[in-house]
Amino acid sequence: MRTITKASIGIVTAGLLALGLGACSMGSSSSSSTTSSSVSATPTPVASIPKLSGVDTEVTVDKGFLDALTSLGLTPGTVGTATLTSGVLAFPITGGNVKYFDPNEAYRPYVQGTIEHEGSGLSLTAGSTVVELTNFTIDPGTSKLYGDVSVNGTVAAPQAFLFDLDGSTLKPLQTGANDTAILEGTTVHVSADAAALLNKTFGTTAVKEGLLVGVAKITVNTK
Repeated sequence: MRTITKASIGIVTAGLLALGLGACSMGSSSSSSTTSSSVSATPTPVASIPKLSGVDTEVTVDKGFLDALTSLGLTPGTVGTATLTSGVLAFPITGGNVKYFDPNEAYRPYVQGTIEHEGSGLSLTAGSTVVELTNFTIDPGTSKLYGDVSVNGTVAAPQAFLFDLDGSTLKPLQTGANDTAILEGTTVHVSADAAALLNKTFGTTAVKEGLLVGVAKITVNTK
């Protein structure tokens, strides 16, 4: 494995996340066709970050998404440590890990791991019905976001596929204050699974697959 200096480890971490969220074509289908099932065929990663820490994933909510919620009589809110301020949802990053393989090799996906947001989430309320989407997990290898779904306090679907992440509009990596790196520009879209679940729960057909939720901004510690 290539040696990574302590000074560069944070930049590598942020770079891996950028590559993962931007590589939307590296989904599960390509993984199954190009990754060998043999353990011995698994290459050594170029870099491996065993533990990610803070800061958060923010989503600037799109007006079209808010209009869609209003038309359905749904009121958005936050769960746990999440916040909603001036149209921006924020979910603290609580853990995860990333492995980065040489993209010039055949092994796919070349970015693997998770970005975890335990103990926070989004709520949607209509009358006496409350749907909570919590404990988000981003899979950078497939550009998908999963989460637990509960209806009126009862778990309906653990770690369901909730949102697609499109990194084609991702901006260049930025350096933030207090030793942080910032990745901004990935768009968040409602998945087919989430659309079907919400439509069934709220008795509508108005939630469409691909509906733009907003634009994400991921801020990570580099030390």
